[in-house]
Amino acid sequence: MDLSSFMAATNPRVISCLDSDIVESEMRLAGVHAEGVRIMAARGAFTALRLDRLDVGLAGRVKTAMLAAGSDAAIEESAWTGGGGTTPIILMGTRRQYKDVLKTLGAQGGDAVLLAEAVAETLDNYNSRSFALRACGKVLNLAEGRPAIMGILNVTPDSFSDGGQFFDEKTAIARGVEMAAEGADIIDVGGESTRPGSKGVDAEEEARRVTAVVREIAKQVPCPISIDTSRESVARAALDAGATIINDVTALSGDARMAGLAAERGCGLVLMHMKGTPRTMQKAPFYRELIGEITAFLRDAISRAVSAGISREQIVVDPGIGFGKTLEHNLEILRRLKEFASLGRPILVGVSRKAFIGALTGAEAGERVFGTAGAVATAALNGAQILRVHDVKAMKEAAAVATAIAGRGTSEAK
Repeated sequence: MDLSSFMAATNPRVISCLDSDIVESEMRLAGVHAEGVRIMAARGAFTALRLDRLDVGLAGRVKTAMLAAGSDAAIEESAWTGGGGTTPIILMGTRRQYKDVLKTLGAQGGDAVLLAEAVAETLDNYNSRSFALRACGKVLNLAEGRPAIMGILNVTPDSFSDGGQFFDEKTAIARGVEMAAEGADIIDVGGESTRPGSKGVDAEEEARRVTAVVREIAKQVPCPISIDTSRESVARAALDAGATIINDVTALSGDARMAGLAAERGCGLVLMHMKGTPRTMQKAPFYRELIGEITAFLRDAISRAVSAGISREQIVVDPGIGFGKTLEHNLEILRRLKEFASLGRPILVGVSRKAFIGALTGAEAGERVFGTAGAVATAALNGAQILRVHDVKAMKEAAAVATAIAGRGTSEAK
């Protein structure tokens, strides 16, 4: 078994992390020697990391190694009764303790080496602070604490919030230019509604709606343009017109040709989790373990993309707020958003004006700007690198204030 297969089988992810930043700052203020700060900071950063299906025998060896390092690991109660099989396991320790444990496991050989490599990669992914998103030969730099704003431009008559508002070609182009002036870092153009219960349109009509709009906006604004589609023919037409990112809500499962196109063009690619289809996704969605299932889905989507020749540096992940999720699911995703950082790719979040905000506030779709600002601020604080929104100027300000309070991105807020 190689590392990729091992990670697919065990689905490793950080589920909790206490950073040592404040502890380090206080030690410096207290006059602690710089070398002492370096050594002790590793003891102040606590991380809990879960694997879903680890061989019981290996799990026992991991627990022994964790205990020897002064930390611990929790495994399924039935795993102690003997026999084979697998068990979930949650590792708990400081940065220094993980270093010691990984060294011990690496010396044991076999699957213990794969486990050490999987844990090390997951911790490195989780602690990544910046990404270079490669899109058609250009690079979009994404950094924690300074989320990029993706402006939504629906060239449709039936989108849930602004359906018909920008259906006219000239109006859509003007809005795209306006969003760039308001501070959008990306403009996301879509020609087919994916709202719950939507029926869709044929590929020719979808392409007709977006192609001229993308071409004219690309001529007038410097920021990248993404095409929100699950059809290869529509994506190809948009890329030919000047788009550099594909935003695929089906994570490459909607059109078998899409992966080949993304690999061929080297464009950016957003892979989103959706349970079901737009027609069925809100019919009593159920998960046994929400975050773990979404993480496993996105991990598999990344693997399929890379196997098709797409570089990891092209990929963005989206947990799919509102796509096959209840109100409680959406809130849990936002609370635990940072856990998706374990995948090692930038996280896109789309909360703008969605139904869960209406359920919480009682506001109609077009009047959810304040509720959206609350969700956007939360997403920015919890690790989103890209925020997909309708109200560009307002949400850029909400994100800037939230990240400045958290002590990140203050130079951008000035």
